[in-house]
Amino acid sequence: MEQRDATTKEPIDYGILAVGVLAVTYNCILAFINHNITPLASSHVALSEILLLIYSFGFLLKRGLYEEDLAPLGYLLATIFLTIYVIAVNRSGYIDHLRNVLIIFAFVIMGRWTNERTLKLIFKLCCVVVLAVLICEIVSVQAYVALFHPAEYFENTRGVPRATYSDIGLFRGALGFPSRFSFGIIDHRSSSIFLEQVSLANFCGVLVIYLVSFSNRLRSFDRLLFVFTVMLILVTNDTRTMLIFSLACLGGYFIFPWIPKICDFLMMPTIIVMGFVIHAFRPDAHDDDFVGRISGTIRNILAMDIPAALGLELEKATTFVDSGYVYITYGATIFGLILFWLFVSFFPASETPNQKRLAHSLSLFMFLNLMIGSTAIFSMKTAGLVWLLVGFLRVNEGVRGKRTAGKVGMPVSA
Repeated sequence: MEQRDATTKEPIDYGILAVGVLAVTYNCILAFINHNITPLASSHVALSEILLLIYSFGFLLKRGLYEEDLAPLGYLLATIFLTIYVIAVNRSGYIDHLRNVLIIFAFVIMGRWTNERTLKLIFKLCCVVVLAVLICEIVSVQAYVALFHPAEYFENTRGVPRATYSDIGLFRGALGFPSRFSFGIIDHRSSSIFLEQVSLANFCGVLVIYLVSFSNRLRSFDRLLFVFTVMLILVTNDTRTMLIFSLACLGGYFIFPWIPKICDFLMMPTIIVMGFVIHAFRPDAHDDDFVGRISGTIRNILAMDIPAALGLELEKATTFVDSGYVYITYGATIFGLILFWLFVSFFPASETPNQKRLAHSLSLFMFLNLMIGSTAIFSMKTAGLVWLLVGFLRVNEGVRGKRTAGKVGMPVSA
């Protein structure tokens, strides 16, 4: 009770609040503008992300860098070096992986400066908006399409053509197909404010991580809100990966505090080895299902050679949208993949039960997703929230609960 009272007295940081909420909602805002005000292009989407990152970096420069920021700063600098190397050897501009790490860097350090009241409000507002639009989509897909026109938005801003077999106006990936896994609640895969199904599935995973690592800090009503949203997403989005992840975290809530930190480091190789085992039994699996995605990733890993691992075949990077491990390696070299592995494994604190729950669920979420997808876990729409939570819990529980120790950089302005 004392903690709740103290939290309500904390001032809301409206700058962090705005960035946190806009990072999740900007896509649907742009979609509304695209149909109702003026047609947009891919440059407008990129500009939106750039403006959010510019504000975030301005915020960080004003606050200054501290000892707690050395690990993410080192990760960013190493990624910049790898990006310059890949661009130089390929003579081709490619900053996708650098953009991903910039998002991690910005949000994890903002999380360090975020107070509990602001963090809770960001998650709650995002959850309420996603839930409200999801209910609208379930009740009347026509009303949902009338608001956002997803197919038109992705055609204008991503160059993805509309589905020729449906004129309802949904993004073609959300339409699914008859043989795909489904609970049968609605006749397509729900997307809510994200307008496409993959980001909503990953948002569900982020909410699960938040519940696992933060539920004892939440009021009963808020816990029910998040649990209901997760369940509604799972039964309408038909996401196999997040269903498995959610069930694992349900038991993990009780088990994670007893698991040693080294297990986070072992998570990625364990999942890859399990992938090889599955591939050994189903080497010819090519369907768009869980086994097919895993088998495809292993085939792509086996097809890589030394030049690919050293970033000398950059032109192939964007062809591996369903094989995250391969996608990172082609675009940032094997060293970029190793850096990501080490950062996810060791940066999150692991002293208190909540920190351990966060660390273990984060590793499972990231490394499992990389087996069946690629860019989704790096998207600002979901990555921003999860890294904000990582930064917050790292310094607000355990021995790192002080924000003033070991300053390594002066603020740009007072």
